Amino acid sequence: MTFWEDAGRLLIRYGASFTPRIIERASGAYVYDEQGRAILDFTSGQMSAILGHAHPNVVATVSSAVASLDHLYSGMLSRPVVDLAARLTGTLPVGLDRMMLLSTGAEANEAAIKMAKLATGRYEIVSFDRSWHGMTHGAASATFSAGRRGYGPAAPGNLALPAPNGYRSPFRTADGDYDWAAELAYGFALVDRQSAGSLAACLVEPILSSGGILELPLGYLRRLRELCDERGMLLILDEAQTGLGRTGTMYAFERDGVTPDLLTLSKTLGAGLPVAAVIASAPVEETCHERGFLFYTTHVSDPLAASVALTVLDVVERDGLVARAAELGERLGERLRALRGACEVVGDVRGRGLLQGIELVRDKKSREPAEALGAAVTSACLDRGLHLNIVQLPGMGGIFRIAPPLTITDAELNTGLDILEASIRACTE
Repeated sequence: MTFWEDAGRLLIRYGASFTPRIIERASGAYVYDEQGRAILDFTSGQMSAILGHAHPNVVATVSSAVASLDHLYSGMLSRPVVDLAARLTGTLPVGLDRMMLLSTGAEANEAAIKMAKLATGRYEIVSFDRSWHGMTHGAASATFSAGRRGYGPAAPGNLALPAPNGYRSPFRTADGDYDWAAELAYGFALVDRQSAGSLAACLVEPILSSGGILELPLGYLRRLRELCDERGMLLILDEAQTGLGRTGTMYAFERDGVTPDLLTLSKTLGAGLPVAAVIASAPVEETCHERGFLFYTTHVSDPLAASVALTVLDVVERDGLVARAAELGERLGERLRALRGACEVVGDVRGRGLLQGIELVRDKKSREPAEALGAAVTSACLDRGLHLNIVQLPGMGGIFRIAPPLTITDAELNTGLDILEASIRACTE
């Protein structure tokens, strides 16, 4: 049998269809198929590999840790874990003081949700209606963009806010601008009506990636913080994709000057390897500990994960990758806005730093989504040597997510954007 026949016979299918190439290796900003063809990776793996693939420092760290100290009984501690806690909290504002090291983003969000419920004594969790926080039960219950049908009841008490989509929101000022403040007030009015009086936390992403690259407008996060405080709710920020420099600041929330009660990190923290963390305020952690917080997993506080995360922080700082992401993000935005001006089917450009996206439409006037065009452009890009990801959710198949490694060169970024433009033109002319 062929590879693809074996895959169809042996694998559980878990979502979108597979890219029709067998990938043999990866290096830097490229992956290579079985025929040796180079494919520029504009998704950083699963939006994670901020240092590119097979970064020599990460390779050296993994090789050393596997040979000396990789995994321990969960009740044991090693120096890399405590060193990482010091380094990581040192990059964050005062008020994010305690760390727990885990493996995946879903796991980190699961832990944060449990901490919020235990610390407040409440159980209701509010998140966006286009959110994606993971596939474990608590995280999936706070995920509204997909995966809710056919699995029985979600965890009780999960409530949705309208996601801030300035391109499509019906909330407008008299002059036609997006009125996010009115939309947010309306959303919380609905939350208040639905609530059983047990609001524990609001869990949001600063930029909703799987939700279609929806960036919280400037001022939104501060107002959200105020609305949470008024109700005695904790604020949890999920920076799985936006953390460690991708948006041009170390953390996306820095732009707004708002500190959450709990922060979750994952994808970028391991630069493609399974590393995640929850960072909490000292009062939240102390209250949870006093009340018997339990989140005892096989890979909590693994030294290998800590060593990898320490290496990622070292490289990001040493190579100035936060400033690099800001610089390249400006160039990326300029190219994408020029593409919007030149192409009738490019309806919107949004995002920040090296996490940006475009939305394809049938035409700018109607703004009708162009899902079939999105699939055609994706295929055309792959044929030309570029892997580009469309949002794999119903109704969003014309939204591209562009998230190359922070280590990408100027030439590689320009090459990828040239391919994208050529592919759009080839599919529309």
